[in-house]
Amino acid sequence: MKILYEDNHLFCVEKPINMPVQADDSHDLDLLTAIKDYIKKRDHKPGNVYLALVHRLDRPVGGAMVFAKTSKAASRLAKELQKQKVKRKYLAIVHGQSKFAEQSLTHYLYKDRKHNQSRVVGADYPHSKKAILHYRRIAYQAPYSLIEVQLETGRSHQIRVQMAHIGHPLYGDQKYGADFNQVGQQIALWAYQLSFKHPTQDRLIQVNSLPPRLEPWNQFSIDFES
Repeated sequence: MKILYEDNHLFCVEKPINMPVQADDSHDLDLLTAIKDYIKKRDHKPGNVYLALVHRLDRPVGGAMVFAKTSKAASRLAKELQKQKVKRKYLAIVHGQSKFAEQSLTHYLYKDRKHNQSRVVGADYPHSKKAILHYRRIAYQAPYSLIEVQLETGRSHQIRVQMAHIGHPLYGDQKYGADFNQVGQQIALWAYQLSFKHPTQDRLIQVNSLPPRLEPWNQFSIDFES
């Protein structure tokens, strides 16, 4: 477990790839349970450990996450997320070279819960939600581009479906880029930076996490962890 930051109210950690953030039908060990068990053993707590999930990452995605260790922190972080004041940046590797070096994308997404899949729809489509992101191309190494993405909204599979919609599906994404990717490839999406106001102090918290030096990330010349 790689802890990125911790105090009495916050627990920031690097989520491993292919690990659910909370218990699901797979019954695999989830990150929320793993952290609770870790804190309980480390601090020799006799009772239950309070830890609140305030945002999510898709199971195949790794990177920075923040959990709340107090109800006050959970409530205030939730409000900051609703106000879109928590800045979330991602690294992604996509197919092709984007037409624009920088671009903002605005779409309306509908979540098909039966198939756990989102799709772009019209603004007047029932139950659709507005999705906004901003990306910039960091590098191009044919046939892939390394991009930085900043989310303005936090819709289900937002980066994956919006980038696929404009013709640049993510490397390894079987759900939204099956025609481009091979079965078994790991999706190249990483939550690399979180910044937000501390829930009880007048200061900014920023945590960073970089993907491992593995395929396809190692095709690009940026600073990675060893």
